[in-house]
Amino acid sequence: MTPADLSRCVVSAVRCAVEDGELGGAVPARVVVERTRPGGVGEYATPVAFQIAKGAGVRPVAVAEVLARRLGAVAGIERVEITGAGFLNFSLTSVSAAQLVRDLRPVAVVEVPDPPSGELRERLVRAAVARIAAAQGVRPDPAVSVAPVARRDGDVLARYGADAVAWAVLTTPARETPEFCDALLVQGEGNELFRVRYAHARAHALVRNAEQLGFRPEPGEVDAPALLRVLADHPLVLEAAAHHRAPERLARHLVELADALLDFQHRVLPKGDEKPSAAHRARLALAEAAGTVLAGGLALLGIDAPTRL
Repeated sequence: MTPADLSRCVVSAVRCAVEDGELGGAVPARVVVERTRPGGVGEYATPVAFQIAKGAGVRPVAVAEVLARRLGAVAGIERVEITGAGFLNFSLTSVSAAQLVRDLRPVAVVEVPDPPSGELRERLVRAAVARIAAAQGVRPDPAVSVAPVARRDGDVLARYGADAVAWAVLTTPARETPEFCDALLVQGEGNELFRVRYAHARAHALVRNAEQLGFRPEPGEVDAPALLRVLADHPLVLEAAAHHRAPERLARHLVELADALLDFQHRVLPKGDEKPSAAHRARLALAEAAGTVLAGGLALLGIDAPTRL
């Protein structure tokens, strides 16, 4: 089971519990499931019990107990635990690298009209949230409130360029003020946007180099736990970014994915006289999938993703 499957399973469990009369209230169209924070229980968690309890007039822990019984019997879920006043925590059976790569699909980026008015930061955030929500098939709540940019729009854009400005704005939480500095223009590892773009370009370069060596990507088993974990979390990150109207969640995820791919890239191609093998094809497929996710994520933020740097 993938994390995205888990989100759908929780919705299904709520629906069945309501239909069977175990729970009252409305069934949510979506449930936010997120990676458990450090020190937490299990791998993933959701506060859905609090959402249901509010409409049903019961304690969240009672809702959590009903859902835990149902979800504990679902294939792919190893363990369900309740913590605090009603948080549901999950441990999942592992998904093979080959299946994860096959299940990943390029994000369909829907072009959205620019907000008709508003300050620079507000326009960028509204547009990004709208694209992320559209990719999830939902309409975003238009009420996005952010701290303004202190400098005039034209001055900022002229000095740093549209992509760097968008990155500075969209990586900053709503209650904080974006910082614009010359570090945004540095083409090096200290610049997060550069790292994300460079990782995407490296994925394309690996595929081109593999073609010259006579082999192509083919999903298979790969020992790359860090990269696989970040890729598996991608659908949940998109859902959470849309739900919380927080594009910075997607931006942070792209940085984490880029770093994992850059660490992994050196294992992809054969070295020396080594002949391409099934292992190399599987590694290449994983790197290509990571590059696809990076490109889609940048497009959702409204930022260009060049294939060569």
